[in-house]
Amino acid sequence: MVYAPMGVSAVLEVQRDAQQPWAFLSCPRRPKLYSFLFGFTVVFLIMASYFLSSERKGLLLTPSPYRDDPFVIPATLPFNLSSIRDYAHIRQVVHQIVSKVEFSHRKLPELDNLVHNEPHLFSVIPRHFLPGLKNPCWYEQLQGNVSANPYQKNLYARYSRQSHAVFDFLRRSFRKHLQLHKGKFYRIRCLPYFYIIGQPKCGTTDLYDRLRLHPDVRVTTLKEPHWWTRKRFGIIRPSEGLHARYPVEDYLDLFDLPAHQIQDQLLANITGGSAQSTIIIGEASASTMWDNNAWAYFYDNSTEAEPPFLIQDFIHALQPEAQFIAILRDPVERLYSDYLYFGMSNKSSEDFHEKVWESLQLFDACLQDFSIRACVYNSTFNNAMPVRLQVGLYIMYILDWLSVFGRDQLLVLRLEDHAADRKVSMHKVFQFLHLGPLSEQKEAEITKRPASNTRKLADKNLGPMLPLTREILTNFYAPFNRKLATVLHDDSFLWNKNSSHT
Repeated sequence: MVYAPMGVSAVLEVQRDAQQPWAFLSCPRRPKLYSFLFGFTVVFLIMASYFLSSERKGLLLTPSPYRDDPFVIPATLPFNLSSIRDYAHIRQVVHQIVSKVEFSHRKLPELDNLVHNEPHLFSVIPRHFLPGLKNPCWYEQLQGNVSANPYQKNLYARYSRQSHAVFDFLRRSFRKHLQLHKGKFYRIRCLPYFYIIGQPKCGTTDLYDRLRLHPDVRVTTLKEPHWWTRKRFGIIRPSEGLHARYPVEDYLDLFDLPAHQIQDQLLANITGGSAQSTIIIGEASASTMWDNNAWAYFYDNSTEAEPPFLIQDFIHALQPEAQFIAILRDPVERLYSDYLYFGMSNKSSEDFHEKVWESLQLFDACLQDFSIRACVYNSTFNNAMPVRLQVGLYIMYILDWLSVFGRDQLLVLRLEDHAADRKVSMHKVFQFLHLGPLSEQKEAEITKRPASNTRKLADKNLGPMLPLTREILTNFYAPFNRKLATVLHDDSFLWNKNSSHT
């Protein structure tokens, strides 16, 4: 299928000057009311109904990690979690959830439907890229005044202070990187060669910081652009509702600095008789693997409980050869780390236990009416949960990624292995990305640097989670971990003491 250039009317749909949220989003479809079976308190029911109302639309876009919620009063919780009776109740809820676990195939969308829903995206990115480059790049005809600042309206530049210096440098050096052909100016554009797609609190920052030190690897100006999952829908912060949608041009601008380096290397090699470049670009947004929460607000969902499209559908249609890296950890530990990192105040192992129990009840209630996949991708349900249980259901996301990409395009690592031997871990990454050998000095620089984004001392002082919480979560995640280990042919993803690499 050939994508013709867009007409003026279609291009205007993503004009960056249009700063108001989309009018049709003011009244999102009211989701099906969950069947609550476990005697929630009146206070919590009021909170849940408040979340389900359109008055809180702005907060339903993506789960807001562990905010203090004025609608939940801990003293009113109906269960004494230390009692034998309530412990039995918790185990019953976990058993009911586990009994409903099934892994079904998702229905893949047609390419025409993807193009219909994102016409501008497919009009900007071509179907074929420049030969001789390892990284996907192309030349785009420059529109407008050559002397104008091409980054003046970039929304990343507007909202991110850390990118100001980079965009200022790009502005000053932009013109010298233009190519003149038959009286017209062209600029080089690139997408990432690889994506670090998840998961949160699993070591993505540390992996990103080490990988960027490789001489053939370049990264985005921002570590986590979150364009595919959030910014392209106008989501900046969950608490702020909708902003103007970030057009794909703003996302591509983030790769201009490495794109210019790729062009410089290409032109230098052409002079030497070889039109090639070995530089690759990486992007690391820990939401890419799992966060599809915006789908219900931007795509027709009048008859579907599950998303008609996922992030990977669009990436595959545009970059069928893309490479992906996911780093995971024991989902029980991941959830506690997530809670400690994003929790605002009054954090404790007891509070974490209460939030886990509330979330399990919500998950069980959702499964009364929907499939596991529908619950995993349900934005209202995800936002209502006090802790992000669904992020640790790794196999649900990996199966959906493998529904469109080949197994050889997805490298799955464990944080536990990465922390134990970073040299082995990074060698796996280098081999996966087909990167050349390194000097001993450069390899030591990459593998021996201190770990990034470790747990804060104040959070360490809170101690471990309660043994009962650990047991409950271990039982909850067990069937998902078993399936993950089977799909990856590696029993270490069971995360139990008796498992080992196979």
